[in-house]
Amino acid sequence: MAGSCSHNCSSCSSNCSSRKQESMLKAPHKKSSVKKVIGVVSGKGGVGKSLTTSLLASYAQKQGLSVGIMDADITGPSIPHMFGVTERITGDEKGINTVLSPSGMQMVSMNLLLDEETSPVIWRGMVISGTVMQFWTDVIWKDVDLLFIDMPPGTGDVPLTVFQSIPIAGIVIVTTPQDLVKMVVEKAVNMAKMMHIPVLGLVENMSYLTCPDCGKRMEIFGHSKAREIAAEYGIPSVAQMPLDPQISKLADEGRIEDYDGAALSEVFKEIEKAERKDG
Repeated sequence: MAGSCSHNCSSCSSNCSSRKQESMLKAPHKKSSVKKVIGVVSGKGGVGKSLTTSLLASYAQKQGLSVGIMDADITGPSIPHMFGVTERITGDEKGINTVLSPSGMQMVSMNLLLDEETSPVIWRGMVISGTVMQFWTDVIWKDVDLLFIDMPPGTGDVPLTVFQSIPIAGIVIVTTPQDLVKMVVEKAVNMAKMMHIPVLGLVENMSYLTCPDCGKRMEIFGHSKAREIAAEYGIPSVAQMPLDPQISKLADEGRIEDYDGAALSEVFKEIEKAERKDG
């Protein structure tokens, strides 16, 4: 009877309307401490998603937070190179240890498990998804305030696994100014809605180029549509990242932490406000 409901669905066989769907979230390693998880996604490749992850993480670290990066792009991992990290990941029966960036940021990546960083990872989707889950359940994340997950492009196995199994507080979508992007962003937004995960910000990479001679701002890949798209889909913050040779230089040299990342401040404010998802 409704009047005698204990609200403990696990001990009840009734199929009532208030019965909650069983959570699919996986517990992190017992020695881990992670306060908030943010996913960085894109509907297509080549838009600078890993770069955005690195810049957001570096900016958060500069604000005094303890930051981690999970490189979930197993077949195309590029995070370690941007931070100049080459140390191999170690572990034992107690768990897998993270590797630290020059500023002390914790990270795990497939490239830090390979003997050679250029070795291809030729795995099927379920194996890749399983590896990503081990980055959550078997890795020891020590006192992390903010964990960024750099997702592979698209809406396939890995994003689905992460959204269902890890307590994501929200996602940031990365795009570029071309006409194609609206449809691509819509796919990512719709997947987030289906998974009941808020979209916190839209980052438009290669948004403009500042002429080194006259200082004029030029939109060489077409007029920016970032704010228009954000308004249409209710995305609360926008960042327009320039096509800046300094960013490429720092990433190539493994010094991405040296870039100030101030253009991402509005997106970071939304990340700070996001609440952890636990079920």
